[in-house]
Amino acid sequence: MKVHLIAIGGSAMHNLAIAMHKKGFQVTGSDDEVFEPSRSRLAHLGLLPAAEGWFPEKITTDLDAVILGMHARKDNPELLQAQALGLKIFSYPGYIYEQSKDKTRVVIGGSHGKTSITAMILHVLHAQGLDCDYLVGAQLKGFDTMVRLTAEAPRILLEGDEYLASPIEPFPKFHLYHPHIALLSGVAWDHINVFPTFELYVEQFRIFADKIEPNGTLIYFDGDVELVKIAAQCRPDIRLQPYHEHASEINHGITYLVHAGEKTPLQIFGKHNLQNLQGALLVCEELGMSRANFYQAIQSFSGAAKRLELVFANEHTRIFKDFAHSPSKLKATTEAVREQFPNRKLVACMELHTFSSLNEEFLLEYKGAMAKADKALVYFSPHTVEHKKLKPITSEQVKAAFGGDQVEVYTDSEMLLEALTQEDWHEANLLMMSSGNFDGLRFEDLGKMLVG
Repeated sequence: MKVHLIAIGGSAMHNLAIAMHKKGFQVTGSDDEVFEPSRSRLAHLGLLPAAEGWFPEKITTDLDAVILGMHARKDNPELLQAQALGLKIFSYPGYIYEQSKDKTRVVIGGSHGKTSITAMILHVLHAQGLDCDYLVGAQLKGFDTMVRLTAEAPRILLEGDEYLASPIEPFPKFHLYHPHIALLSGVAWDHINVFPTFELYVEQFRIFADKIEPNGTLIYFDGDVELVKIAAQCRPDIRLQPYHEHASEINHGITYLVHAGEKTPLQIFGKHNLQNLQGALLVCEELGMSRANFYQAIQSFSGAAKRLELVFANEHTRIFKDFAHSPSKLKATTEAVREQFPNRKLVACMELHTFSSLNEEFLLEYKGAMAKADKALVYFSPHTVEHKKLKPITSEQVKAAFGGDQVEVYTDSEMLLEALTQEDWHEANLLMMSSGNFDGLRFEDLGKMLVG
């Protein structure tokens, strides 16, 4: 097979390129900019384009497929050439489906938790020696790539993203996967640049459920009102499995699963993770795994990158980083750290970075999102607002949206860092939440900077 990737430097796209290279495909690609770590990883395998830019002459009739990344535009010269030649053009989720038609497809969807649930399942399957292809939205410990495609694996585990598939396929990625086993973790309005109303956003999940294969299974969190409605509207051939938070207890800062008179210690914590874990357990049972094997394997799961990831710890202080950026994620993550360490001061710090979070109307959704913290800090960059071509917002707007006097707002990352250094970190924890990086802040250095 000979394939060409337009916008090969993207997070998912470069992982797909590596996966296909490992499968024995002849892989080429183009991009107008390739950043780290994509650049080094592609270069190591000889897949990095010789020059940045778009080159229509790379698109030839001997290509078996052209895969289009979301970063490209409709008028991309290589895309236009592929269309003119009548070549097969796929989005990356469309191509993932093409490569997995003969496999059992497991798709994990939801506004929050899907990366963690996918990571849990993949960790347990790997620990139990069950062969599985996959697509996951974060780098996982023990796995070289975020994508694996083989001829041999009988099943594939897919993180089902609800964002658009490609510039020429303006519908969610997870509509393309047609799962045999589907899981939905929850619905909380996001991506307002694509889904301007909550009703339109919810509809995408209903459509996803309707695309489950005949006699398939839908596993869903029954504490979510919208998911309960979606489940009630499912076809009669779909088997429904509701779930809720797994029983647990906390002892000396460690969470234990409680099951059949036994207790299983975890490296992760928080109600949201316990909901995720219960969903992962049901998926693994659907795939034929025993509960005993699941409990044995999940003990060594330490989480996906940037999902309540511990970056520093000593006797008195812990620093976590988390990908949380939507209101529901902020609330769940803040509450998780508060409940795990009820006797420590909690400083929660988040960055407004996404299109939705920097929108003046959507800002109102954040009210009380960090109310469980003893101190809440919010940072945003006016340059990012300008770059996204959004209407400017003010510190006063942000402060009012989050809850007024209990929130401090910063527009300079150096001033934010200075404020953190002035805190007393004895018996205190810090939670840093963003889909960005606070203008280049190295989370791993925070412990040394703040605690010494």
